[in-house]
Amino acid sequence: METYTITKEQIQAYAENLHMEEHSESTVRKYANALTSFYEWLAEDKSVAKERLLLWKAEIGAKNAASTVNVMISAVNSFLAFMSWDNLRVKQVKTQRRIYRDKDRELTKSEYMRLLNAARNKGNLRLYYLMQTLGSTGIRVSELPYITLEALRNGSAVVDCKGKQRTVLIPKKLRKLLLSYCETAGIVSGSVFVTRSGKPLNRSNIWREMRTLCAAAHVEAHKVFPHNFRHLFAVSYYRMAKDVAKLADLLGHASIDTTRIYIMESGAEHERQMEKLGLVV
Repeated sequence: METYTITKEQIQAYAENLHMEEHSESTVRKYANALTSFYEWLAEDKSVAKERLLLWKAEIGAKNAASTVNVMISAVNSFLAFMSWDNLRVKQVKTQRRIYRDKDRELTKSEYMRLLNAARNKGNLRLYYLMQTLGSTGIRVSELPYITLEALRNGSAVVDCKGKQRTVLIPKKLRKLLLSYCETAGIVSGSVFVTRSGKPLNRSNIWREMRTLCAAAHVEAHKVFPHNFRHLFAVSYYRMAKDVAKLADLLGHASIDTTRIYIMESGAEHERQMEKLGLVV
């Protein structure tokens, strides 16, 4: 049985290689965290063999959802490939493709409107306009720095994400609101959504500000996170246009299969559709 020894230096080199391959910061962080967790699981004996990997897979499988397990396995397999230890790779957990999303996680349009009202009532205009930008364009929170004063004047922003560029159209009504906000906030160039020191807002700052609105908006906290505004955009657009290919382009997805995850209907909606079949008498 082939056995290798894993070191912190190897993990660091792997993370640096992910950066060099231009993976997103969130991917690098996610994979590095998963690999560090595996490293700690190995305890004092840092030797890696197929049997230990299978034992690790079984243990994390008993404690985590299949999706979480597969992310961790992907990270470890990616590291093994980097080290040319491909013979140790383990298979991911097989799961049935989900056909509907969890309604408890879905942010509805009415909840979105209540969050906007709460932000405005609290006087947090930056967050008020930021949430509208996420909701009406479908951009990722990491793409907010591309919403600049210059982009507002042009009517579109050229976004560079994961090594790909796409043009994001900025709705006319949103442009008007943001231009007015920039004038009030004294923003004369660059990114619209910045800190007091002029640096672009990061994900954690935005999430923390959003969470302060939950009680006033009467929206459950687990529904309020930046990426859910992207989901709201996707669902709203698809219900209007019924064009998944166009939606994939708008969201910057390379695969329509990814887009389908965004527009899955809730289980309750599937149940209503099944009731309409009229096959129970």
